[in-house]
Amino acid sequence: MTYILIAVIVILIIVIAWQYQFIRRRGHALEHIQRKLHVIMSEPTSEKVLVFTDDDSLIGVLNEINELLDFHQKSLAAHARIEISTKKMLSNISHDLKTPLTVVLGYLETITLDPGMEPSERERLLGNVHRKTLEVLDLIHQFFDLAKLESGDKDIPITKIYLNEICRMSMLQYYDILTTRGFKVSIDIPDEPLYVWGNEEALNRILNNLISNAIQHGGDGKELGLTVTGKGQEAFLSVWDKGKGIHELHVDQVFERMYTLEDSRNKAFQGSGLGLTITKRLVEAIGGSIELRSKPYERTTFKIRLRKINY
Repeated sequence: MTYILIAVIVILIIVIAWQYQFIRRRGHALEHIQRKLHVIMSEPTSEKVLVFTDDDSLIGVLNEINELLDFHQKSLAAHARIEISTKKMLSNISHDLKTPLTVVLGYLETITLDPGMEPSERERLLGNVHRKTLEVLDLIHQFFDLAKLESGDKDIPITKIYLNEICRMSMLQYYDILTTRGFKVSIDIPDEPLYVWGNEEALNRILNNLISNAIQHGGDGKELGLTVTGKGQEAFLSVWDKGKGIHELHVDQVFERMYTLEDSRNKAFQGSGLGLTITKRLVEAIGGSIELRSKPYERTTFKIRLRKINY
């Protein structure tokens, strides 16, 4: 009996010693985790918390901590990108507002300082003031439209829309401008009706932005087209031109806020840099996607994918 009690006591001592060592190792591991988290949270680093352990519970906690750290680091990176983009956007908006407003002030000073100005000259200058003022208003409207889209404040109801007709009407609005400027126009819209989920107002604006962009930046190719196709559960519409295109280094940037090519600051190519960003946000808001492919002076294509309605 005495031997049995001694054996039990020895076993209990061993168990207690093992538990003590286990708790001590876990305590050291938790202290290490705490110190590492403090360093990671206080310094800009992409490190993870690493601990050598066979404690399944601790391994599970570490996995969750590292996933949370990964999410936190991605959030910080996204915030930094947004902050840089916002600063660039505000800088460019200030530039684009300052230029026409300076011109407006110059016209008004000329009119004010010359009371004997010929009526025809005064009328011409006032017309220029009116045109420049409309440019400023258009830029402000684009800025607020983008802000509403990105904040989710703009209501865009999704309904069934007739894609063929919307595309035809959009091209017809520009047909006179295109023919006057000597463009060769190619329209490829199937006779078979294509219905998609979307928003007619949003799609009209998307097409207007893409067509006007092709005229403005791809006009030197003197050829512009619109193609509509349907396949399976998807419908596609493409606006293309054969102008100078966009270098492959810039393709991934054209949808960024306030991104403009270098020559977009020239008079012939001036733009706010908001049009394509708004276009992308509108496409996404109606459940679609947009991509750009460009080979200079061969074909530059903006292709939109929408959800097709089958019967």
